Amino acid sequence: MKQISILGCGWLGMPLAKSLLESGFSVIGSTTSLEKISALESTGIQAFQIELSETEIKGKIDSFLENSEILIVDIPPKLRSVSSENFIKKIQNLIPFIEKAKIEKVIFISSTSVYGDYNSVVTEATKPNAETESGKQLLETETVLQSNTNFKTTVIRFGGLIGDDRHPIHFLAGRKNIENPEAAINLIHQKDCIGIIKAVIEQDCFGESFNAVAPFHPTRKEYYTQKAIELGLLVPEFNENRNSFGKIIDSNLLFSELNYTFQKPNL
Repeated sequence: MKQISILGCGWLGMPLAKSLLESGFSVIGSTTSLEKISALESTGIQAFQIELSETEIKGKIDSFLENSEILIVDIPPKLRSVSSENFIKKIQNLIPFIEKAKIEKVIFISSTSVYGDYNSVVTEATKPNAETESGKQLLETETVLQSNTNFKTTVIRFGGLIGDDRHPIHFLAGRKNIENPEAAINLIHQKDCIGIIKAVIEQDCFGESFNAVAPFHPTRKEYYTQKAIELGLLVPEFNENRNSFGKIIDSNLLFSELNYTFQKPNL
């Protein structure tokens, strides 16, 4: 039985862990919250309280990584609060422990924000040009992990994350003067996030980078207007007086390399 450690069992990591368990993997999970330990353990996940900082790692990190062949890193940079962090240093502090545990393969959950605001179609061959601080730190972290020859890292760059309990229309409903009405959406459902990660593991596809966005790119105005109507919410109003600007993320490499079929292609 292959053992997998998931660093960060939150909105995506927790259902991912459950799905991997159902597929026969042994799963070790981490959380920063002591209260969540029992919730993880009740599902059959061996749980550890682990917290990374720029200077140290709190928790039994050696035990968390011990005997695992694969590590999934699913912890986003915390850069929107007053106490913004250096995410790159956090991951650099983790690397010696990955090496010590002889982890062979790493999956790093990144974001399409590494591409910046290209006004064109973006593929994995497009040179990243991160503009936000989060995008810049994610991009440098990708490089740090993939340049390490002691393990193979696959990077998965997800677009906007949605799920049955999470959708941006709940934030946008009723708002006015929303920018970029004609820009395309680049979203992906939680079920496909899990499916893609599992496809990488099951097909042993490491040392790669994948864009991961549903092949469905209506305009923001079209999509969010329709979603508001479907859910009985106030329709958002868009600013039509400025030119729209935004990229379209191409995820065709998922089809050609992993033969992946989206479960929620139309969101």
